[in-house]
Amino acid sequence: MDGAGSEDVDLMSLMGPEVSADPRPMYQALRDATPVLRLDGGMVIVSTRATVEEVFRSPDVFSSNMSAADLGNIRPLIPLQIDPPDHVLYRRLLDPLFAPRQMAKLEPEIAALAHRLIDRFVDEPGCDLVSTFTIPLPSEVFLTMFGLPLEELDTFLTMKDGIIRPAGETMAEQDVVRKATAASIYEYFGEILEKRRVDPRDDLLTGFLTAEVDGRQLTGDEIADICFLLMIAGLDTVTATLDCFFSYLARTPGHRRRVVDDPDTIPAVVEELLRFETPVAGVPRIAVKDIELGGVQVSDGDQVMVVLGAANTDDAEFAHAQAVDFGRETNRHLAFGGGVHRCLGSHLARLELRVALREFHSRIPSYHLAPGAELEYSPGIRSLTSLPLVFGD
Repeated sequence: MDGAGSEDVDLMSLMGPEVSADPRPMYQALRDATPVLRLDGGMVIVSTRATVEEVFRSPDVFSSNMSAADLGNIRPLIPLQIDPPDHVLYRRLLDPLFAPRQMAKLEPEIAALAHRLIDRFVDEPGCDLVSTFTIPLPSEVFLTMFGLPLEELDTFLTMKDGIIRPAGETMAEQDVVRKATAASIYEYFGEILEKRRVDPRDDLLTGFLTAEVDGRQLTGDEIADICFLLMIAGLDTVTATLDCFFSYLARTPGHRRRVVDDPDTIPAVVEELLRFETPVAGVPRIAVKDIELGGVQVSDGDQVMVVLGAANTDDAEFAHAQAVDFGRETNRHLAFGGGVHRCLGSHLARLELRVALREFHSRIPSYHLAPGAELEYSPGIRSLTSLPLVFGD
């Protein structure tokens, strides 16, 4: 390993369950070691706020193309894996469909979906929030936006997990599952798009079919590539974020009471917990040019991991970065990434998170972790396998 102090960092533990449960000490170790840490095999870890922002500002050097992350797709996922200048066209087409005003129209439906789920367990002594709420809610929102029946939930969850958590004991076995799942995703959306062409509706899929910029419309393949990305990026990440939010609030009754007593603070709660928890801990890039970054040489072809969680807890950017402060006035967190590839669905995600916190706490103001519960966070995207809650004080 190259980089001052890097020999003191046990990077293999980055993937361990203990670190996933509380990654902040490792983030601090990375920042203390070096802003940029080069490993054997062409892997580079970027951890300080300044160097992370430099990567995001330089898409011509640090590419987001398919080489950065193989999800079984046969074409680049739009717009994430498309670099400028083509990326600009896709964002001009898609950004209006995901603008705050458009997303705000979904608030009543999201609230209704949240209450529909809460109705199933509100009168029970407790629940496993993952299986009953944090997994189904984002997927049901997705289905609603796409004008698809809620009965498709299991199909969507199977496809999502087949990409993100493919079965198999070896990488090769998992790769087979991931590619087969990707093929099923393309086929699924191909069939749905054909139906929308002959039967347009007031939904996002029809919006994709009719959107245009300078006379340019999306092709069927391009829409399928967008849907693939939205399924993978929009379902698991919101679930993971809800997992992190509720597990934190279940363990900090003072902060939970703040949410209950002052619902107006929920937007600030969402931003601060996105910063502090950073459910998507890092995002990949690939260097396409030789460059010096943070005093370390990065070579063409190097795999670059941008550690969002470390950037979001960097004292150089945030006062008292290791503390949760719902009154934080300035919160320039990077939980949704940055630069040209900043998350397309960030406004939707924020809306889902705000509505979920508001409606849940209006119905169930008091809860805590079940006695003896041991939370298991997955690495990378910090979701939970189970979040057992007991209702009441």
